Amino acid sequence: MKAEKLPIVRFAPRGADSFYETVTGRVAAYFKNNHISPYANTAMWVKTFFMLLLYVAPYILMVTGKAAGNYWLYFTLWFLMGWGMVGIGTSVMHDANHGTYSPNKKVNSLIGHILEIVGGYSVTWKIQHNLLHHTYTNIAGLDDDISSIKLLRFSPRQPWYWFHRYQYLYAWFFYMNMTLFWMTAKDYLQVVRYKQHDLLVKQRVSLGQALFRITMYKLFYYAYILVLPILFSGMPWYLVLAGFLLMHFTAGLFLSCVFQPSHIMETSAFAAPVESEGKSRMEDSWAVHELGNTTNFARNNRILTWFIGGLNFQIEHHLFTGICHVHYPKIAPIVKSTTQEFGLPYYEQETFMKALLLHAKMLKLLGKQ
Repeated sequence: MKAEKLPIVRFAPRGADSFYETVTGRVAAYFKNNHISPYANTAMWVKTFFMLLLYVAPYILMVTGKAAGNYWLYFTLWFLMGWGMVGIGTSVMHDANHGTYSPNKKVNSLIGHILEIVGGYSVTWKIQHNLLHHTYTNIAGLDDDISSIKLLRFSPRQPWYWFHRYQYLYAWFFYMNMTLFWMTAKDYLQVVRYKQHDLLVKQRVSLGQALFRITMYKLFYYAYILVLPILFSGMPWYLVLAGFLLMHFTAGLFLSCVFQPSHIMETSAFAAPVESEGKSRMEDSWAVHELGNTTNFARNNRILTWFIGGLNFQIEHHLFTGICHVHYPKIAPIVKSTTQEFGLPYYEQETFMKALLLHAKMLKLLGKQ
């Protein structure tokens, strides 16, 4: 398979005394002056235990037949597992694969492999999220998070089709199926595409190794999530399948509703590279580009912030991927005041629902030719 590397896009130099240089210095001073580690604290480890328990405990009750014959309890357990998937994805796996639990890489790697336990593959996730999304946010053709199926248009720079005018209505169905698609076909499709773009090299894995590992992980996942419940839950196979779908629909819809309002908004710039001297360049520096394509929401909602791993502080997350999310509420005022000082945008919405409504509005705008 011949490798075809992705085009190299360079951002404008940040310059001396730049916004990024200033804000990183101020955030570093916050941790130093307060004698705080930017990694996980005790509260983070307690949360980790809770999120794992939210997924594992309902599973154990269900697979041991404790809910046999009680349909309400049975489907409630699957529903809770869906929320457990959300918690693991946003508050555990996400931080671990960004390396923010500990300065010890082995600790981060070990916790990051929880993704394989819930049906994913950490190698493709790191390429899609850490490399492509965080580097090229909202740049069509490079940010894999906006490179979706043809039925969904997430950028004004993507092709338009007549059916996109209805996407603000039907997008939610595809959001609901996000994790189900991920746990079945997405990892296979991605790893082949990433091999074609020569992106597996830095992950130190060959295509053959990746395909083998994905297959083994998927077999393990479907063995415990479907086969064991069919054998031991005391419920017929079709109810096991229904519970499995309920879990994924719950997790997929909510995760999408957390991710999408962070970037697919009317305020987002969706800037494209310009050709200069045979090279593709962005007019803004990387940090300024991130500010122009990212939105925070519900910063004062402590429960939501706790449960979704601070992903409502998306600006802070994009600028400081190496800092554990439990610190975002404290560094957010530093970031916001620095953006104001430099005359840069700091987009935020007061509530989660308002952010969702504005995202739906953006889907409708993107549906217009």
